[in-house]
Amino acid sequence: MVRSKKTVSYNMSRIRSEGTKLEVKLEELLNQINPVYVKHPKLYGKPDFAYLDAKIAIFADSEFWHGHDWENKKSELKTNQEFWIKKIERNMQRDREVTAELQKEGWTVIRLWGRDILKNPEKCKVLIGEALKMSGY
Repeated sequence: MVRSKKTVSYNMSRIRSEGTKLEVKLEELLNQINPVYVKHPKLYGKPDFAYLDAKIAIFADSEFWHGHDWENKKSELKTNQEFWIKKIERNMQRDREVTAELQKEGWTVIRLWGRDILKNPEKCKVLIGEALKMSGY
């Protein structure tokens, strides 16, 4: 299927970076654990949430945009493979850079896959709860 530039541009503009289904679900989980977090804090790498006093940054990473199981998934791309491979691999590299920089600054970085947030929220709650406990929070 060939799409016009106008159609592709419109579709891409509809992709949200804030207020996604993953963020909403993750926020529900955070409220159950400890509601003293900041949404979209002004930190390097723009985490989705952070516990500032505990220095815990939390990212809700969707599988497609952040390259989950990338070695298998990239061969499944149907259109514009070169563009998408470059785009997703750059996202993955940026994720590694952001994680490393925040850790260098003393932050605990938690990256949660979307499917875990949606299908295994208890696992996510335990992970975040343990990080809060370890920080003395």
